[in-house]
Amino acid sequence: MGEIYSAKFMIPSILFIVFLVHLLVCRKKNKEQKTRYRLPPGSRGWPLIGDSFNWYNAVAGSHPPQFVQQQVNRFGKIFSCSLFGKWAVVSADPTFNRFIMQNEGKLFQSSYPKSFRDLVGKNGVITVQGEQQRKLHGIASNMMRLEKLKFHFLDDIQLVMLQTLNKFDNNQVILLQDVCRKVAINLMVNQLLGVSSETEINEMAGFFSDFVDGCLSLPINLPGLAYHTAMKAREKIIRKISKTIEKHGQEGQSEASNGVLGRLLDEKSLPDDAVADFIINLLFAGNETTAKTMLFAVYFLTQCPKALQQLLDEQDRIRSNCNGDGMLRWQDYKEMSFTQCVIDETLRLGGIAIWLMREAKEDVVYQDFVIPKGCFVVPFLSAVHLDENLYKGANSFNPWRWMDPENQEKRNWRSSPFYCPFGGGARSCPGAELSRLQIALFLHYFVTTYTWTQLKEDRMSFFPSARLVNGFQIRLTKRHPTTPVSTQNWK
Repeated sequence: MGEIYSAKFMIPSILFIVFLVHLLVCRKKNKEQKTRYRLPPGSRGWPLIGDSFNWYNAVAGSHPPQFVQQQVNRFGKIFSCSLFGKWAVVSADPTFNRFIMQNEGKLFQSSYPKSFRDLVGKNGVITVQGEQQRKLHGIASNMMRLEKLKFHFLDDIQLVMLQTLNKFDNNQVILLQDVCRKVAINLMVNQLLGVSSETEINEMAGFFSDFVDGCLSLPINLPGLAYHTAMKAREKIIRKISKTIEKHGQEGQSEASNGVLGRLLDEKSLPDDAVADFIINLLFAGNETTAKTMLFAVYFLTQCPKALQQLLDEQDRIRSNCNGDGMLRWQDYKEMSFTQCVIDETLRLGGIAIWLMREAKEDVVYQDFVIPKGCFVVPFLSAVHLDENLYKGANSFNPWRWMDPENQEKRNWRSSPFYCPFGGGARSCPGAELSRLQIALFLHYFVTTYTWTQLKEDRMSFFPSARLVNGFQIRLTKRHPTTPVSTQNWK
């Protein structure tokens, strides 16, 4: 018993000593780098830990750019600081951010923590570099281009929405965060794997919850720790994908060809050993972006009754023009102009990609600065989105701002340096249009089916992933307690 007790304290002590030595070595190396190169101005922060705690406190709160804005006031929009034992160049400058994203693979490359790289896999579009990244990104973009949304996704998304949202009783209390997570994983499993069984979807939802929780954890593979649990969840997800691949091989282009995975196998775009990582990357990216944006949109609308009423009026009008089967058509989606403003404003205020992680591939000269090869570079997108000089009342939810002609150029997220909710350059999100379609259809069915009352105060947090800390507890009331739209004859 005494040996076990000693071991419990010995292992953390050894890990702490190793971490301390690593920080001391990095600190010496960083000091040499800062002397040799003309890094942007900045401060060292606390001894050893640098600015890591201040950074964490900001991103774990409701206003992630808080630390960045403090540094910008002192040093300018491009500054250096010490994060996690390493010098980093952080940017709240939209022009420099775009320069970084447009030079992906040339001057900069993605840089993620070991835990994240291990979990998303070596063949994932998020982490691979160079030609392989361009190939995978091209495949993903092709799978989810606009014309495929119309024919492969539109009806399936509505089926999932109705199957999920029709199940609630009048006056039922729910945690909307859990509901949105279930809707999103349901959507992604259905569209990527062609799976529609509720049992399988619930199982995958559990796996993915563990998976996401480990993405920014310490990479220590011991039972009980988040990294270990996440790696086990990854193994189970891969087994599910492998079974689908095996079924496809047995049945050919039949029911097993449903979803992106089936089409990927039919087209033989990738070798089988790379398919699992590819699908895991799409599941991860699609699930996080869609679930949290749906949640935050309802959260912001609840705080802004005027916007909620205008969105409801738009969706009621669209619903009244539906065909007899109650299904929305592509043209209905294109008429959701105010809904798109709500989505854009939600992504500006509560976007999931609040910063990007990059590393200089070589010495980079920008303005009067020289950023050394290997230096950590962080385009902080949220600091631009919440810049009062770019957006009047930047911290307020104001979807009408996107109807202002002056903001139309900013609004083009494919090219604007001022609005980058889906990243940019070679690593822009290939599923951006699919995600927007899913969010718009969720808002349509949610607001036309229910009214709700918030029961508990809540706030946003963005670490280790975006969320509402209390899950957004609400009581639902059915607007029209009539027979729901039938989904039996869909497909």
